[in-house]
Amino acid sequence: MGTRPVFMPSQSAILDISLAPEGERKIEWVSLHAHTLNSLRRSHLEDGSLRGRRVAMAIHLEAKTAYLAWLLHEAGAEVAVAGSNALSTQDDVAAALARRGLRVYASHGADPAELDRQLLQTLDLEPDLVIDDGCELVSRLHQRRPQLLPKVRGASEETTSGILRLRAMQAEGVLKLPVIAANQALCKHLFDNRYGTGQSTLTALMSATNLLIAGKSIVVVGYGWCGRGLALYARGLGARVTVVEVDPIKALEALTDGYTVASLSEAASIGDIFITATGSVHVIRREHLELMKNGAILVNAGNFANEIDVPALTQLAAEQREARRHITEYVLRDGRRLYLLVQGALANIAASDGHPIEIMDMSFSVQALAVHFLANHARELTPGLHPLPEEIDREIASTRLRLLGVQLEEMTGEQKAYLQSWRSND
Repeated sequence: MGTRPVFMPSQSAILDISLAPEGERKIEWVSLHAHTLNSLRRSHLEDGSLRGRRVAMAIHLEAKTAYLAWLLHEAGAEVAVAGSNALSTQDDVAAALARRGLRVYASHGADPAELDRQLLQTLDLEPDLVIDDGCELVSRLHQRRPQLLPKVRGASEETTSGILRLRAMQAEGVLKLPVIAANQALCKHLFDNRYGTGQSTLTALMSATNLLIAGKSIVVVGYGWCGRGLALYARGLGARVTVVEVDPIKALEALTDGYTVASLSEAASIGDIFITATGSVHVIRREHLELMKNGAILVNAGNFANEIDVPALTQLAAEQREARRHITEYVLRDGRRLYLLVQGALANIAASDGHPIEIMDMSFSVQALAVHFLANHARELTPGLHPLPEEIDREIASTRLRLLGVQLEEMTGEQKAYLQSWRSND
């Protein structure tokens, strides 16, 4: 459990303001490498659309998130930030943002009650706009702060897990505001979910365990965009990869991509490392834990810390201890030892720094322009989930390519006419 945050005069609740200098260094490093976001800041965020707006953010609170919050603040918005996951919050970054004058309600290791309080404090800003992760703020607006809903112009959702929750709200007819599905933007999920999750999860795993990946049997549970990236990077590091899926199309795709496909019951006894990325709950359960080999390692790459049934693992264990930083060893009653990374939380950010800066540069460009779009067009949208407009997605990609010095081919007039005609040109 984390130490209870102290309240700062700046209306923030953080752990220790003296940590700010290290947080400042982290944010400065991001600012030097977030080239796409910096370019879009000049072309869009500085046009005055966000001046006077109140933006509530709940997202993994580390340096890349902090830089996004800072740019929104610089664009004239009043910003309140909470961490969406207590284990991913970096106290030095929280301190740096608070010292810069933003409202920050976050502390590493906060217990569930404290995290809930921090999220609600963020909503006390009475926001016009919301940037959400896992539907944490939007769900609380509807359940705990419904009186604030009429003031909210719209929200933007970062994660697959959040989109699933929002779809459930929409299906029940209870979603009362427009939400941009930022996670579904091509410049987000094609890169963030695949390459970001793939690299950062394997990096966190290797750093936490100091073990070799090559030659090991890695079981990837879920073959969405995150699972694709995990399988790709694991194979690239020399692992033998087995994919577990419930969707026949995704399972067939994994098989065609060259991976072994099996049920989790089949894979449980052969895996050295298990990585979950489904957005669901208890995909690794007691019956799977009972089949695992001695020394198996359990890693969660999904947003919420419930893909691995940790209570079942605890019940099976005769004892548990910290084997290394970020690793809990469970000694089972039959003598086998299983190892769990960061209590089953999102491993890449709870045990490391999350996605590479260049990946989040694009993801947070999506979030920044989604908020910019909502500031100007939210009143034109009905309550419910909405895609990021295609032209915004394409502009982000074009900006990134231009900054990388990549020049695209252009279609000729003849080619454009051909593609727009249905008549035979024989």
